[in-house]
Amino acid sequence: MQLIAIAAGGALGAVMRYLVSNGIYGWLGRGFPWGTMTVNVLGSLVMGLLFVLLTERLALGPQWRAFLLIGFLGAFTTFSAFSMETLNLLEGGEVVRAVLNMVGSVVVCVGAAWLGVIVGRISWG
Repeated sequence: MQLIAIAAGGALGAVMRYLVSNGIYGWLGRGFPWGTMTVNVLGSLVMGLLFVLLTERLALGPQWRAFLLIGFLGAFTTFSAFSMETLNLLEGGEVVRAVLNMVGSVVVCVGAAWLGVIVGRISWG
């Protein structure tokens, strides 16, 4: 049952990643990987929040954790895309943008996950 939950969540997460990142690129352009960074930050925030809700606050079964955390958010966030876009920036000689993408993504995503945990613990405490 958990494999089905992961697969279903993954399908939805992949579609949402496509819609959100392409929407951001349509808005801000492709000069910087804003779409990938946006889904990674948003995914990190939601991961922190849902982790608290699903493990500390709500009595939902393991299939919900599999669906949301592993499936949906695993497919929604895009570390492989982040890696390739950063490498492309480096290969294109855009070292400053590549470093900004690396530092910004890591610092902001970890911060977003932390914020999600805090919100989860405060709001539903």
